[in-house]
Amino acid sequence: MNSKHFLLAAFLFSFVSASAQQDSTKGTSLNEVVITATRFPKKVSETGKVISVITKEDIERSNGKDLSQILNDEAGLVINGAYSNPGKDKSFYLRGAKTDYTVILLNGVPVSDPSGTGGAFDVRMFTPEQIERIEILKGAQSTLYGSDAIAGVINIITKKGADKPAQGYAGFSAGSYNTIRANAGISGSAEGSSYNIGFTHYQTKGISEAEDTTTATSFDKDGFNQNAFNADFNVRVAKGLYIKPYFRYTYFKGGYDGGSFTDADATYKAQMFTTGSQAEYNFGKGALTAFYDYDEVNRTFTDSWGTSPYAGNKKTLEFFGNYSFSKHIQLLAGIHYNKQKLNDETANPKNPTAELTSPYLSFFLKDLRGFNLELGGRYNKHSKYGDNFTYSINPSFTINDKVKLFANYATAFKAPSLSALYGPYSANPDLTPETSSTIEGGVQATLLSEVLDVRAVYFKRKIENVIIYGPSFQLINLDKQNDNGFEIEPTLYIGKKLRIKMFYAYVDGEVTTKSNGKDSSYSNLIRRPKHSFGANIGYQVTPQFFISTQVNSYAKRSDLYYDMSTYSQQAVTLSAYTMWNAYAEYAVAKSRVKFFADIKNITNAKYTEVYGYSTLGFNFTGGIRVKM
Repeated sequence: MNSKHFLLAAFLFSFVSASAQQDSTKGTSLNEVVITATRFPKKVSETGKVISVITKEDIERSNGKDLSQILNDEAGLVINGAYSNPGKDKSFYLRGAKTDYTVILLNGVPVSDPSGTGGAFDVRMFTPEQIERIEILKGAQSTLYGSDAIAGVINIITKKGADKPAQGYAGFSAGSYNTIRANAGISGSAEGSSYNIGFTHYQTKGISEAEDTTTATSFDKDGFNQNAFNADFNVRVAKGLYIKPYFRYTYFKGGYDGGSFTDADATYKAQMFTTGSQAEYNFGKGALTAFYDYDEVNRTFTDSWGTSPYAGNKKTLEFFGNYSFSKHIQLLAGIHYNKQKLNDETANPKNPTAELTSPYLSFFLKDLRGFNLELGGRYNKHSKYGDNFTYSINPSFTINDKVKLFANYATAFKAPSLSALYGPYSANPDLTPETSSTIEGGVQATLLSEVLDVRAVYFKRKIENVIIYGPSFQLINLDKQNDNGFEIEPTLYIGKKLRIKMFYAYVDGEVTTKSNGKDSSYSNLIRRPKHSFGANIGYQVTPQFFISTQVNSYAKRSDLYYDMSTYSQQAVTLSAYTMWNAYAEYAVAKSRVKFFADIKNITNAKYTEVYGYSTLGFNFTGGIRVKM
């Protein structure tokens, strides 16, 4: 981060300090109740886990953004491709870790793509119109959530029913690049049961995916078209007992190019089908939860070489419960089972499957004169590679409900994907899990008469048996990855109307690999900035009128690309850049109708997320949301 960014941060903090004596909207981060940290409701002050919340209000004031852009605003989370062509693939880098080290949950249920090389879920499959809240849990979480949770967990919580029997809602927006987004739905509740049913359509002509440096600037635009349907139900069967069936379907298609600075007439299609049900029974001292989930993903890529299909499905069954033995002692126990299938006739064996069974147990000490502790362990038995064990130790101490000190040590793992084990390209059935250990510590506090919420965290992560392409072009377990970083997140509340949310994040890492029989280490966090900074200022001008402005800044990054002229991989440096966005909305008819405008990249900054690929310039979206 350069001197200009430090000066901006210093100015904002000085402004807030001078205004701290005003009557204020109170900071409440330690009192917020979250689910994802422990799998049952718990106040942030009672857990040492590092968890961030994107609220319903935050999401509603992100009209004009897709899911990747919403997530990209969080500290330590960089979504590469968020501001490239809308249909371009999106890569998650949570605390510098690669995409498939983060688990995506939908209402607490893990989702993945068994057909992909790493098995990571494609966030293009989910639209913001379906989302009510997002909880981001950082650090190793395999004890609670199993395979892949090396960097953390992102829990997407879908919209619930309205507080009356039936309420219709709809939205429409249009903007730059011939972009149109429309959604409609109905939700309601009665006698303890609720439902939400919705449909979203999104289309854009977009921009050329590859950067066009030709004199003719003749590259075609690579558009994107998406339709998504969701239906969620919460049926009260008896006192404390709820059944929650759901159904989701997403289909999208678009164009893509042939690589860095290379145009191509290539297309892709993808669809996700998800269905299942949860059963939840709440009683005086705890709760029991069971769920079954079925995910199916089909993707097809068509270019000058032909058509390449990728397909797979996953079945998940889980049962867990929590119980409070006393005011200070709680227990969580469960068992998880999933079976994945790769639909590929060319694989060896054909259409392979893999099963994973994982019982787990966590013990909690709660508020013992401010002291909290979580101890957990999980045993994992895989049908191919055998078994392994993960555990976590998570103490924290809260002082006067204002300051929380915490430390975490946890191990995690990532099971090899079906494609890595059995796929047609470079597969190796002898792969073992990638394993990790993470240590983190920090402080979270509410200060200045609840004007300032702040959290500061340091983390260090080690990953062993990293899967790479070996010298014979076969996947092997070889590398060691060491990452470390620091995050600080102050949020300031000035008066009753003004909120300033900021973050600064630092991450660095290196890989150690064998070269000629000797260890060789080098920095390898490509496309991930060491320094990132963000500030979001929101002001409720009147009860009807809200405005916000946002600045995100990213330091220079390294990248690698394949040079077709020399048939070799080349290293490049991507320049630092700053993005300035703004948003406004105006409510009428008792807030049942809201008009909004969203402006991104106000200064038309030139920047690169992936070498040789285009990014969005100045762009505008305007629209309306209605509740009937």
